[in-house]
Amino acid sequence: MKKGIAFFDFDGTITTKDTLLEFIKFSKGTLPFYAGFVLYSPYLIAYKLKVISNQLAKEKILAHFFAGMSAEQFTILCKRFVEEKLPALIRPGALEEIREHQKNGTAVVIVSASPQNWISEWTNQINVQLMATNLVVVNGRITGKIDGKNCHGEEKVRRIRDKYTLDEFGDIYAYGDTKGDLPMLAISNHPSYRPFRNQ
Repeated sequence: MKKGIAFFDFDGTITTKDTLLEFIKFSKGTLPFYAGFVLYSPYLIAYKLKVISNQLAKEKILAHFFAGMSAEQFTILCKRFVEEKLPALIRPGALEEIREHQKNGTAVVIVSASPQNWISEWTNQINVQLMATNLVVVNGRITGKIDGKNCHGEEKVRRIRDKYTLDEFGDIYAYGDTKGDLPMLAISNHPSYRPFRNQ
């Protein structure tokens, strides 16, 4: 009998809000958060109009708020965010679904476009695997640049196929909440779109 595997998007699927935005607010405060997004609104508009990529828009935001910060300080902030803020953002129904998969022996993988830095703190706690966006660190400092490609859309599928031979699995579950998750949902035989919205 073939084993099962479940792929979960993180932001908006497992959480009630985008954790990148919540992490910036947590790290920098509400006023600097809004000031930064006003300053970089032309990039966000250009992304919405598909003039620039999701990756470039994200790099501009990350660089504005975190470029030059020591990786050590960034890690401390990530740990504090997971301890103090993240628990209130987790959808109970999503966590229950993850636990059910684990109980049934199904491998669980979180696949996220957000930086892995804070998500990994959480996935380690609940003992699931993680694929996420990686940040470039130079001389011990955050640059705001993304290492390789942003883990979004087709890139999620590419990473999944690079790591897993899907033919080895019988039940392939996928959970997502945006158009960027549709390619991942398409490779599963048990896709779920926005399944925990009321939980």
